[in-house]
Amino acid sequence: MIGRNQFNSVYRLHLYRKALQRLRQMGFVRVFSDNLADAAGVTPTQVRRDFASFGLMGNKRGGYGVQELLTNLDVTLGKARPQNAVVLGVGNIGRALLNYRGFATSGIRIVAGFDNDTAKVNPKAPVPILPLDKLRDFIGKNDTRVAILAVPEDQAQAAFDQLVKAGIQGVLNFAPLRLSSPKDDVVVHNIDVGLEIEKILYLVNQMNKE
Repeated sequence: MIGRNQFNSVYRLHLYRKALQRLRQMGFVRVFSDNLADAAGVTPTQVRRDFASFGLMGNKRGGYGVQELLTNLDVTLGKARPQNAVVLGVGNIGRALLNYRGFATSGIRIVAGFDNDTAKVNPKAPVPILPLDKLRDFIGKNDTRVAILAVPEDQAQAAFDQLVKAGIQGVLNFAPLRLSSPKDDVVVHNIDVGLEIEKILYLVNQMNKE
């Protein structure tokens, strides 16, 4: 089972990758852990530890080759080729995710949306929206291992169970219900938007009390 520490490590790798892309645009050929530490808000030791844990090595004098590191990070993060994903639930959040252009720049290709509301089904849309009964067949034919879940709370568990049965191995859950996987080979990451806003409001209120 993938734990929180691994999620945090992968998150930092994404920050390093974005920093490396900026540095490459600025003409950097080699970088040191100090450069990436500043960009990610961590220590140089943490950068070296993260890279070492994923087999990404440099040296004290020469640092890291920018292009080589980017290539290796792309492989590590699964960005060496586009990764297919589907969206389950085409309400307001789901439709926004279907149309989000930032996925393409991250090597993620949203290949379909699914909904049990026949009024939303549109197989001829730029990103086809299909009925739920087509989910399993579509997943099997389109090399798709990841799904984004954006359904109402009372539908979340049943929808999640359908994704697991269809062969999905990773789920990003936007439903306001914390889901856990019954299988060790299925990864779930829960995002509670309301809770995140509450955290921000709390911090803002605390600052205003000072």
